[in-house]
Amino acid sequence: MKKQISDRYEPTSVEPKWISLWEKEKSFEPNLKAGESFTIVLPPPNVTGSLHIGHALNHTIQDILTRIERKKGKSALWVPGTDHAGIATQVVVERELAKEGKKRTDFTREEFEKKVWEWKEHSGGMIQNQQKLLGESVDWSRSRFTMDEGLSKAVFKVFKTLYDEGLIYRGERIINWCPKTLTAISDLEVEHREVKGKLYHLRYPIVGQPGKYLIVATTRPETMFGDVAVAAHPDDERYKSLKGAELELPLTDRKIPLLFDSFVDKEFGSGLVKITPAHDPNDFEAGQRLGLKPLLVMNPNATLNENARKYAGLERFVARKKVIDDLQALGLVEKIEEHTHSIGHNSRGGEIIEPYLSTQWFCKMKPLAELAIQAVQSGETEFVPKLWEKTFYEWMNNIRDWCISRQLWWGHRIPAYHCKNCKHIEVSETNIHNCPKCNSTEVEQETDVLDTWFSSQLWPFSTLGWPENTEDLKKFYPTSVLVTGFDIIFFWVARMIMMGKKFLGKAPFQKVIIHGLVRDKEGKKFSKSIGNVIDPLDMMNKYGTDSFRFFLAATLPEAKDVLFDESRLDGYRSFCNKIWNSSRFILMNMDADWKLEDLESKYGSKLEPMDKWVLHRFNETLANYEKAYSKFLFFEMASQIYDFVWGDFCDWYIELVKPRIYGKLGEESQEIAKQVLASILIKALGLLHPFMPFLTEEIYEVFSEGDFLIQTPFPISYNVSAGDEGVQKTIILQDVVTQIRVQRAENGVPLDKKCKVILKSSESLVTSAVKDFEFSILQLARLESIEVNANYTGEKTDSVGAFRFGEVILPLAGMIDFEKERARIDKELQKLIQEEEKLASKLGNENFIAKANPDVIEKEKEKLKTVRDKKEVLQKGLEKLG
Repeated sequence: MKKQISDRYEPTSVEPKWISLWEKEKSFEPNLKAGESFTIVLPPPNVTGSLHIGHALNHTIQDILTRIERKKGKSALWVPGTDHAGIATQVVVERELAKEGKKRTDFTREEFEKKVWEWKEHSGGMIQNQQKLLGESVDWSRSRFTMDEGLSKAVFKVFKTLYDEGLIYRGERIINWCPKTLTAISDLEVEHREVKGKLYHLRYPIVGQPGKYLIVATTRPETMFGDVAVAAHPDDERYKSLKGAELELPLTDRKIPLLFDSFVDKEFGSGLVKITPAHDPNDFEAGQRLGLKPLLVMNPNATLNENARKYAGLERFVARKKVIDDLQALGLVEKIEEHTHSIGHNSRGGEIIEPYLSTQWFCKMKPLAELAIQAVQSGETEFVPKLWEKTFYEWMNNIRDWCISRQLWWGHRIPAYHCKNCKHIEVSETNIHNCPKCNSTEVEQETDVLDTWFSSQLWPFSTLGWPENTEDLKKFYPTSVLVTGFDIIFFWVARMIMMGKKFLGKAPFQKVIIHGLVRDKEGKKFSKSIGNVIDPLDMMNKYGTDSFRFFLAATLPEAKDVLFDESRLDGYRSFCNKIWNSSRFILMNMDADWKLEDLESKYGSKLEPMDKWVLHRFNETLANYEKAYSKFLFFEMASQIYDFVWGDFCDWYIELVKPRIYGKLGEESQEIAKQVLASILIKALGLLHPFMPFLTEEIYEVFSEGDFLIQTPFPISYNVSAGDEGVQKTIILQDVVTQIRVQRAENGVPLDKKCKVILKSSESLVTSAVKDFEFSILQLARLESIEVNANYTGEKTDSVGAFRFGEVILPLAGMIDFEKERARIDKELQKLIQEEEKLASKLGNENFIAKANPDVIEKEKEKLKTVRDKKEVLQKGLEKLG
């Protein structure tokens, strides 16, 4: 034995020690000699980011997987890195410049990019330092950044390949435009919110028919200057007679045609719609079909342009009010109705999105989506839980072309070169200085950058060295598992599958584990505006990182969200202390020269019943842990090891074995007990380690021969069968002691009163177990005596409980004051009845059921069940007392 452990577990001193030692010894690098590989790529957090509660959950799950597979002897690689996060990073750096009174446009593009790189070097590594504090066993030597030279090379190769195949094209389309950040954003970055607005019914005069007009409903009258037609449904009888008619466009001197197209919903409003191809995606498609030329009436900053005439320069919502005022003055407003409708907002900042006609770069998605669908349908990639496959298919089957260009300076600049002389566009992986078509030197690179997701969709293979055929790529691709939240299945997961299939012929991962969100204990999302945000670092500092990690895993139900209840963290801190104190007790009873032996080969035939029982219970725990792991049920794994360590090992075995440890049953029995304690402790630490890396390494260090727990093999079971007589006898001991404790509690028998207990059973095994364990039973159940009597008749005042081989009888005469006990139980019953009524009323409230998070409802149901169970126990107690 090298040393003892301190009398208290102090995470603040233990955690930095192991972060440093693991890194120094390169403990997280894969063993390249191992045959089978296990690979995870970390969903790259934004370089601007800091560790939030969602990261903590996601990263903890990945670390559990990686540490287990590493212990199982695989070449385990967990690839870390960060995303350049185009728009988010540019906004942060521009904000920093604003503090100095400067703007992005005060610099050249190259100067600004240099500023961003400087910021990245100084501040961008914050989240990686926080990851280390969480104990993440990623291979930092392989850390990647999406703007690294190698990853950029992969981006440009993919862009050119897709362009050459016609899957990337440049065209004029309606895109989602953010007037605040002045860039296009993808459909997936638009957050649709229900907003109370107005529906304006406007009168469009019919040319040549004085006093007659058609009524057109719109929610955006400020775009009417871009109207190029009004349309009706071909089957709408109300307008068939007006075929070929023209309408006067109010507030302009333009005339526009009345056309007919089946995209119009004749049941909505008047059955007429204005067609504004430059400002509405449906209108754009209709305009394409009908041969209508779009007319843009808005500037990029959402002010109206010169096509809006006297309204030019007005902000869109100011213009809306002015337009309606002027139309009302002309008598051209039929009516205005209150109208709730869905409006797109930029998910990064909340600005209202403007559908906007713009020349952008697009990627055709349907051919790529077919590759992803095939990968999931064939089972090459599997979603866990499987229910998320339905969501995946819905998105894939309804996919639209992806606008991949962004009007930013920070990001992968699109590798397209425009010739000013002959207007040729050349896409190239390397810089071009002469036009390949006319040889002109007047060539400029595209100013737009690629959407951030374009580079991160290549993450599983670009991080391993592709497009070069590296050793890492050969060994570690495809990766084994991807762990992520459901919110980026389409953003990221689906696109990675597409790219992996397209460029390497293999899906990038075998399984996709989808986990829920972390919400507050009321089921609400964490939000700065609500004020309920939890900083993981605060929780780690307060309770210790191991407690925090164990909490995240233990409270993660399958396919549901985690409800963050800080009080449970306190419970898991107590669990850490329980492990520490139990380990300290074991180590305190070991001599300085004590050595751990191979338990079964040296002592197998000499093991006592309680030894065999605890080895058997470890086997059961290991089997259940492995079964849960095969299904990625982390909460079940945590539950199994928690129950074994706290219950079976600490509360039962250590208590049972104390007389032997203290030498009261001879030296051999003492040594066997020590060997069993140490053997079980080390194996339990092996199962705990993926959840609690710091605490377990610190305890294991006492036993180690220079190795770390992270490097030791995964625990294996003992050669003990469930049917062993010693195991069965110890189970009888447990049953009897537990039943006696329950009866004492139910009947209010004080702990300082020593009782007599009769076991009514004819089983010889029971008699043998009581004989072997009499001392332990008397001590653990605080008894005066215990006997086995198959013919015991009993008294009315006896308390009777069942165990698997008969009855446990606790005579109560002289043990309690019956009147006083009846009064106590009755008082408790009244409290429970009130609580039951309150909970039942809450669950019967339709408003509560409609508004509350399902997990909160489930929690309330569990509370009600607990109350009713307690009530039943007390009612039985009253019956026993007459």
